[in-house]
Formats: sequence, C-alpha cells, structure tokens
Amino acid sequence: MSSTLGNIFKISTWGESHGIGVGVNIDGCPPLLDITEEDIQRELDRRRPGQSDIVTPRKEGDVCEILSGVFEGKTLGSPIGILVRNKDQRPSSYTEMKDKYRPSHADYTYDAKYGIRAWHGGGRASARETIGRVAAAAVAQKVIQSIAPGIEVLAWVKSIQHLNADVDPDTITFEEIESNIVRTGDAKMVDPMIDLIKEVRSDGNSIGGVVECVIRNCPAGIGAPVFDKLEAELAKAMMSIPATKGFEIGSGFGGTLLTGRDHNDHFYMEGDKVRTKTNRSGGIQGGISNGENIIFRVAFKPTATIMSEQPTITEDHEETKLKGRGRHDACVLPRAVPMVEAMANLILCDHLMRQRAQTGDV
Repeated sequence: MSSTLGNIFKISTWGESHGIGVGVNIDGCPPLLDITEEDIQRELDRRRPGQSDIVTPRKEGDVCEILSGVFEGKTLGSPIGILVRNKDQRPSSYTEMKDKYRPSHADYTYDAKYGIRAWHGGGRASARETIGRVAAAAVAQKVIQSIAPGIEVLAWVKSIQHLNADVDPDTITFEEIESNIVRTGDAKMVDPMIDLIKEVRSDGNSIGGVVECVIRNCPAGIGAPVFDKLEAELAKAMMSIPATKGFEIGSGFGGTLLTGRDHNDHFYMEGDKVRTKTNRSGGIQGGISNGENIIFRVAFKPTATIMSEQPTITEDHEETKLKGRGRHDACVLPRAVPMVEAMANLILCDHLMRQRAQTGDV
C-alpha cells in the first residue's frame, strides 16, 4: 500500500496530524542491535516544530514510545512499533477548511480520490506524517552501521530562493550544519537566509529552496539494474516528502549543457581502489554505486499555507476566498534536512540488506 516503503527493511507509517498520534511499524530489522528511545529521540528533535523562531510555533515535544520489537535495549527481530502522541492539536484552527479547499494542498485531490478527508490539519498529507519516517531511519542507521560501518549521510540547506550556500560535500560536517537554525553549511549565508525567511513570513507569505545531500563511504556495488536503480529509489523516496518538486543527482540538469567528452567520469586507480577523477555521475552508474560520494539535491516549493487571502472553491464548487490560519512554516527547508537524511538512510538500509541477502556480503 502507499504508506509502506522497502523490500527487506520495510516500514509502514500511520496516523493523522491532529489525531491521537502518529507512528511507524518496522518489519525486517535484524535482532540484537542496540536501540533506545533516546537514539530515536535525537533524530525526532531535529525535525520537531517549535525548535527555533523561523519554524512553525506548534509546541510538540514529539516524544517517542517504543511499543514493541525491543527488549532490554536490543532489537528482537520482530516488528518494531513506535508511537509519537500529538499533544498540541488545535483542530479549531482549521474549521474554515472543512468546507473550503486550500490552494495547492491535497484537500481537493483527497476528496476526489476517497470522498472523505481529515480536514483538520491535512491528515495524512501533513508533514507530521514524516515523524514515522524519521523514527524508522534512526533504527535504519543502526542497521547500516552493522553492515557497512563508516557510511555517513548528511544533508544541508543548499539554497533558499535566490540565496545559494557554498558547501563542499566532501568535507562538510554534522556539527557545521547543526550549528545554525537554518541548517546550512555556509556560515556566510546563515544571517541572510534567516532575514529572508523572517521578511517573507512578516508579509504573510512563504518561500522555497533546495536541500543537498551526500552519502559518504558507500561501498561500490550497492543498488540494482533497471527498475530498482539506486538513484531511482532515492528519487521516489525524496519526492514522497511533502512539498518536494524536484530531484537531481550528480550533474543533474546542469549536465545537459556539457558534451559527453566533458561529462564522462574517467576511471583511475588509487592504490587498489577504483576511483573516478570527476563525479558528475553523483556516485551511481547504471543504478549501482561506484564507491564515490553519492550527491543529490531535492527542491522544495514555498509552503502552501500562507497568511494572505487567496481565491479558492468550496466542496460544493462555489467560488470563495480563504486566508490561512493555524501554525505553519514560512519555509520548510530547515526542518526538511533531517527528513531528507531519513529517507536516504531508509533506502540505503534496504539496499544494503538486499545486497547481503543476494550475495552474502557487502
């Protein structure tokens, strides 16, 4: 079903944004891995609302509860259930949206498909659904380190509208990214990005941008041909995150401006290791990792909910107007960083387990 991801390491998220809670079921996790609620909480704290003055002020601690699959700090090999209860629901903020479709939201399309929708907060279409993904990815990281120690997944804000950060994917560190509330790796762009977000928010508007991500130390040979290409699965995972509008890997669309002679990554030997002199392939060739850094970018649109009046229609197809209410991000980019990392970890974990199942080794 559409709320399930993965082949061997399989997750299913559930819950609505203003319901009792949200969470995830994880199936296929190996036994005897060390995992605690604190491990999961560290990642959830990075994506939760209310963490700075440039994100939504909704006050949610997003405290996780492990319901099953873990005993005395170790995974059992049985399904893992994780719950995060909603504490600061305000469905009354969405009363007007019960009969009116919010522009560029999933209100109309959910009605068109199901004939019913959870109108308070967007239900499953809300970014609050990603809590389950981030929680599952904390477990996936444990699996990854048990199979291929040293793999590192880092994401950062590459751009917000016209402001572009200068970040070296080969050297950027987690500490540099987390040292500022924008989560960019370029110290010179922190204040300009913060100022731009606040300026747009004060005008009742929203803004978008790009998150860049690197997977370092991924061994060669991970992925699969044809339909399960590693970049294809990464693309699907990233485009499943709310508000995403584009995905590119390596040279991306910019590569179309080059000729084959300029674009090809030439092989050479570094001791006994196969390397490429450039990395326009983005670390993946033929759907399979080549051992170089995997580098990709994800485009996020401006947040659909804005505090300005806009034309729309009602459920009865009558024209009307609607002004956004409730608590929303004027820019989703800072909180999207851990979501991008989470989805990359989930795809990588599943492919590492598939590789081990098929060949017996990584």
